[in-house]
Amino acid sequence: MAQDIVPIELGLPQGDLVTLWAPRWREDGEEWEAFLGDDEDLYAFPDAAHLAAFVRTAEQHDLIDHPAWQVVPALNVPELIPDDDHSYDLVGVPELVAEEPDSWTISELAEIIGIVRSLADVCELDEVHDVLDATEGFSLLDQGRLPFTGREGERLWTDLSEAVSENWDTVLDAIDSLVKVPDVDAAILEQTAEELAAFLEESAEAEAGVEARDDEDLDEDLDTTDDEEDEPTGFWAEVGIDPIKIVTTGKEYYTLRCYLDDEPVFLGSDGQIDVYTSPRALGRALADAGELGDTDLAQVSTWDEVLTKATAGELEVDVDTDNTYVFAGLAEDLAEGPDSIDPTQLELAVELLTDAGDWAGDDSATTALSSSESLGWLISFVLRPDPNRLAPSAPFDTEQSEWRKLVETFENRLRVHGK
Repeated sequence: MAQDIVPIELGLPQGDLVTLWAPRWREDGEEWEAFLGDDEDLYAFPDAAHLAAFVRTAEQHDLIDHPAWQVVPALNVPELIPDDDHSYDLVGVPELVAEEPDSWTISELAEIIGIVRSLADVCELDEVHDVLDATEGFSLLDQGRLPFTGREGERLWTDLSEAVSENWDTVLDAIDSLVKVPDVDAAILEQTAEELAAFLEESAEAEAGVEARDDEDLDEDLDTTDDEEDEPTGFWAEVGIDPIKIVTTGKEYYTLRCYLDDEPVFLGSDGQIDVYTSPRALGRALADAGELGDTDLAQVSTWDEVLTKATAGELEVDVDTDNTYVFAGLAEDLAEGPDSIDPTQLELAVELLTDAGDWAGDDSATTALSSSESLGWLISFVLRPDPNRLAPSAPFDTEQSEWRKLVETFENRLRVHGK
């Protein structure tokens, strides 16, 4: 399957440089991966204008035979600007590992190490592999925060940090020495530089317009605040717990979820979410606390208020639209590609999958949905549209299969009552 050719930015000792990366694709029964370059050289450029000038005129390089290459020379300059998900600050790794190993730090480090491994594989950098294979922590980054918790996790993170402190210069030097900045046609470069300047000017004007509108809206809000009365928040908002509705193929389930210190907590225990086939069934279960058994929501300070109201027969299980998660049909839409997918439906489904995984201590959803994976790349394209990004290319069989696996894992996590 022909995967995309992706603009990326590499933060190297000689500066931030832009190049192209072709993630792994299969052709004639073999798996390939490549970067823009020629033989032992990695071609990189100071900005997207230079990159565009090169790809529009170059006749020989390592990506010329890629199944999707014919699309690249026709791209405009903004489409060759790497997005934030494909900007890798290799120079900043020592500073990154000096932080605590929280989810954000580990995720960013995993993406950087992923691209470094790809460079080492494609460019046959044995010295880089030696550094990354010297300690187990590098190979566990894709699993998220879990391997780096507890005493053993602290040891892994310490070993990884020491490896970076002692040997990261070896990695930087090896990659930096590969880089060649090819000459480009001066006339073409003049055109592409004008394209880039025009885009940056339009972006700045658009951002300034948004900020101006935000300021106007804020002024209007301040002017009217004194004249408005506080709207009633409702019982569920007051207790900070939300009823949620889950729609799978031919089935509907109801349960509860809240956030404690920004961490999701579901009605359930031991990684299993208790769900009910109707709002009434959920209400009856809440009225009979004994039927619920132990639940993680019991740690919420307002939980007794919910049970008291349910026992008195005064609890209504009303689900807000923002808490309705529809999985039905999404796998089929993903197979059709970005234009067939409802971004709102997809964003909500992703939210529930990652919330459930975080609550259960399972990072498989977070890993599969990261932008370095083909499914995550497709989803990020839908949820964060950007004219600078190269559109994912069909077919999307792999992405659909990965999505089905995530949904199946989630559905297996549901403990259904009242079947």
